[in-house]
Amino acid sequence: MVNKKNVSRRNFIRQSSLGLSASSLGFGAGIVSSSVVSTIDDVHGDKKLPREICVASVDLKGLWPETRRELRIKRILERMDEVTGMKPDLVCLPELFDTSWVEEEIPLNKLAEDEKIPGQVTTRIAAFAKKNNCYVVCPLFTKKDGNFYNSSLLLDRAGSIAGVYHKTHPTETEIFPNQAFKGGGTVPGAIDQPLIETDFGKLGMQICYDANWADGWDNLKKKGADIVLFSSQFPGGRMLNYYALKNEYYIVSSTGQDARIVDISGNDLDCTSEFVRYAWATINLDKVNVTTWPTRDKLPGVFKKYGDRLRIKVWGNTDVITIESRDPLLKVLNVLKEFEIPTYADLLKNETDVQNKHRL
Repeated sequence: MVNKKNVSRRNFIRQSSLGLSASSLGFGAGIVSSSVVSTIDDVHGDKKLPREICVASVDLKGLWPETRRELRIKRILERMDEVTGMKPDLVCLPELFDTSWVEEEIPLNKLAEDEKIPGQVTTRIAAFAKKNNCYVVCPLFTKKDGNFYNSSLLLDRAGSIAGVYHKTHPTETEIFPNQAFKGGGTVPGAIDQPLIETDFGKLGMQICYDANWADGWDNLKKKGADIVLFSSQFPGGRMLNYYALKNEYYIVSSTGQDARIVDISGNDLDCTSEFVRYAWATINLDKVNVTTWPTRDKLPGVFKKYGDRLRIKVWGNTDVITIESRDPLLKVLNVLKEFEIPTYADLLKNETDVQNKHRL
């Protein structure tokens, strides 16, 4: 959707909702208001910054129940096609999108695909990835060394398999043969699984029931994940918002009920609705969380020197401030170092060290 001034939907959202409020910081003069922040996109236009990408996800709502697997695959590809106008760098699909809520029963050994050689379903999703020059999270059953897994495959821009994640915490009905799936059961994946390197950053994955255990999410933080891809049947709700804030990474969620893009601040950037069954957002990976204290006293100096080369948003419900670079020559961490502003994570680490030192 474009208005007469050629302001895209993304820019409109930025201009109307991502401004910094002076009153939220308790300052008067010297604080950039939302009207000033809204000019940033006019300065830089729609050209992406070095670490800026478009992410999208679709849900399964309205596609279930389905009678045959082939119809489900066809319909999910049609839904994926709706996001191509955004030119996404990454598209996320729901957990077991080809079989969930499908009446047709097929044995697990017929459904599971090889993790290195694209199978029947992976090949079709890979063709989409290649045609649209994007990464795609393709969740389905895989087989390895005689075992079956509930997995997410990451397909790269060429349609090749770039990595795989095995669901760490499947339900007991998934594990026990012939309960959830005909002809077998799945094996839980390893607790510690690697990140996947892409041309824009490091990706981690989680699947559905994994949301109830913090171990995998914390491991992804320790490894330096930029984005976590959550394919699921249940929506995850506020657990995802908590993990995003706690671990300071974006979460792209695609489920049987909704799809969301969650900011590192723990707030939703976009989500599906009754009328639109996909979510998307342009996100900047050169972005950090800081806290209003002790940051607030140093912000006037930051504004005076860097102005609209930065975008700063105060999230009042958590007293978290996100700071991102809007200039390809300016790194956020360099600005924080210059003004001696700790990141949220560094602040908590320092506080913990002091507490532990003086704990009786």
